[in-house]
Amino acid sequence: MQSTLLLKKALLVLAVLFFSIAGKTQIVNVESARMQSDTVGWQGSFGAAFSMTRNTIKIFGANADAHLQYKTSNDQGLWLILGNYNLLKVSGKNFLSDGLFHLRYNRKVNEWLRWEFFGQYQNNDITQIKSRILLGTGPRFKLIKKPRFKMYAATLMMYENEKEATTPAVEHSDLRNSSYLSFTWLPQDYLEMISTTYFQPRLAEFGDYRFMNQFMFKVKATPHFSLAVKWNYLHDRFPAGTAPKTIYNFSTGFTYEL
Repeated sequence: MQSTLLLKKALLVLAVLFFSIAGKTQIVNVESARMQSDTVGWQGSFGAAFSMTRNTIKIFGANADAHLQYKTSNDQGLWLILGNYNLLKVSGKNFLSDGLFHLRYNRKVNEWLRWEFFGQYQNNDITQIKSRILLGTGPRFKLIKKPRFKMYAATLMMYENEKEATTPAVEHSDLRNSSYLSFTWLPQDYLEMISTTYFQPRLAEFGDYRFMNQFMFKVKATPHFSLAVKWNYLHDRFPAGTAPKTIYNFSTGFTYEL
């Protein structure tokens, strides 16, 4: 009886760890999703994973991740669409579920300035977010652009409506600043490093902030397949419900680019 209980716990912990790593943090790193290319029209990438374990309990897991990018022919506009969904069921009941949809439009003003508009919807059981809706806009600055090194910064304003998955239910609407600094370095044609740091304080109370850093190292194996190693760190000063203030993960995987 004791060994069966331990086996159940071990299987559950392994499943949760896998799908927590496969999932996203609360802040979307748009910079790592931008495709550095002069190609006009559509580009995109996608990935998916499924697992099924049946012993004394049945565990089913699935996750899917995709994004599309569209560059206009005059190079004045750029559309970015991101989507992600993760699901973990234990004995037929949802144990973990989170999803995200992000839409962004980037308009060129001049050689060093672009203006962005974005909207986002997400939910996340682990961070106790029943739903979070974001609408924002602001400038994005090109600080450095060389053949193998690029650096950008942005300071956006956004409206946030959040419903917490708590009892009793909590809902609040706030205005936040969303600033970030990002750089991309290509030491070789087949190597790419991207680092992005976000800071999102609530305007009414700067002590209520979110801080995130993401680092990605990508190795291109073929023209379409790449191996990626990612590090994510998130600190939310006042998270929803009893969710942890600090979340971090390390993950590896591959992507297929069209």
